[in-house]
Amino acid sequence: MDKVYLIGVSCTPFGKQPDTSFKALTRQAYLEVLHDAGLSDGALIEQAWFGNCGMGTFGQRNIRGQVCMTPLVREGLFPERVPLINVEGGCATASMALHGAYKDILSGQVGMALAMGVEKTFVPGDAARTQEIFEGGIDQFDRQEWLDYYRDAGEQAGKPFEPEAASGTLFMDTYAMQAAWHMRRFGTTQAQIAFAASKNHAMGALNPKAQYRFELSPEQVLADRLVSWPLTRAMCSPIGDGAAAALLCSEKVWRSLPAASRERAVQVKASVLTGGKYRALDEPGLSRLAAQRAYAAADVQPSQIDVAEVHDATSFCEIYQAEMLGFCETGAGGEFVGSGATALGGRIPINTSGGLVSKGHPVGATGLSMIYELTGQLRGECGARQVTGAHTALAENGGGVIGFDEAACAVTLLQR
Repeated sequence: MDKVYLIGVSCTPFGKQPDTSFKALTRQAYLEVLHDAGLSDGALIEQAWFGNCGMGTFGQRNIRGQVCMTPLVREGLFPERVPLINVEGGCATASMALHGAYKDILSGQVGMALAMGVEKTFVPGDAARTQEIFEGGIDQFDRQEWLDYYRDAGEQAGKPFEPEAASGTLFMDTYAMQAAWHMRRFGTTQAQIAFAASKNHAMGALNPKAQYRFELSPEQVLADRLVSWPLTRAMCSPIGDGAAAALLCSEKVWRSLPAASRERAVQVKASVLTGGKYRALDEPGLSRLAAQRAYAAADVQPSQIDVAEVHDATSFCEIYQAEMLGFCETGAGGEFVGSGATALGGRIPINTSGGLVSKGHPVGATGLSMIYELTGQLRGECGARQVTGAHTALAENGGGVIGFDEAACAVTLLQR
C-alpha cells in the first residue's frame, strides 16, 4: 500500500466575517496551502475535494467548489480540467474531503490531491438563514421520529426535552441531554465540563487563528449565560466563518519535492469514516468504532497518541470523546478531563487549538482546521501551545445527528 503524505496545510482566521466572500476565503486557504507546501502553483494537483454545507443558503448550489475555484483557474493558480468533487456532510464535511483525497492517493490513480473546506454561517441580522444551514444536519422528513426519541431520552436523563422552550439550538439541547445523562449515570459534574471549557479558552487565547482569544476561569464559565442546562454559553461553539485546506501526495511525488517540503511532511497513517444510528444512551457512539478501526489500520494504541483534536461542539464532548477514543475508561471522562490530563503538559493534550468552543466552528471547514493544528504540532511549530515531542496525533470530527450519534464521524491519525 502506498504511503500518503500531508505536505501542506492552511487555515484562515475563524470568526464573523460578513464582508468576506466564499471566493475570498477559498483563495486565502488555497494560496496559503500552496505556500505551506513550498509550491508556486497547483500544477501537480490531479484531484480536488471541496467541502461546504451552507452555500446554498447564500444562493449557490450544485457546483459550489467549481464556482469558487474558477478565478484561480483563470489566473493559472489552479490547473485547468482538474476534477473537483463537492462534499457535504454536516460538521464532518472537511474530514470527508480529506478522506476522499486520502483514498485518491491510496488508489494509485492520483499523485497529488487537494482537500478544502469553506464555510460562512454568520448572516448579520438574519438568524433564520443561519438556522437554515444547521437544520440540514438533522432529518427534515421524519421529524416525529427524533422528537419521540429525544422526549424518551430526556426522561431517562432527567432533563425533559422541550424544543418549544429551547433558548439555544436543537443541537445544544441534545448535547445537554447527553451531558445530563452522563452526570446522572457516572457522577460527572458541571464543574468538570467548565474545566474543559476554561482549558480550551486558555488554548484559544494562544492561537492567532481562533475566533475567541481570551481566557475564562472555570468560575466565569459557570457564571456565563445558560444555554441549556448544564451548558452555559462559554461551553458551546460559536457561529463563524472560515476556510481550511490540505495537500496530500503519494510517496513518489513526495520524493520529487524539494528537501524543505519533504522535511515538513506528515504521514497520514489512517482515515476512517463511520455512520450514525439511533442508539441507546448507554451504547457507545460511532466515534469508538471509528477510532478502533483507525488504531488497527495504523497499528497504534490509544496510549501512543501524543495530541488530539476532538469535536467539542460543547465542552461535554471532550469528556465523552476521551472515553470513546480510549484515553480513559467509560464513565471516567469527567474525572480524567478535570484532573488536567487533557491540558498542555497532561497525559494526552486535547484541543490545543482551543477546540470548537474557542477556535470556532465554521461547519464545513472545521475538520481540516483540526488537521492544520495537528500538523503544526507534529512539526513543532505551535509556539506557546506546543506539545513537547509530539509524534502521533488524532483528529475526531463528527457531523450531523442521528439521535445521539453524529450522522457521520471521521477519525484521522497523523504521524511524523
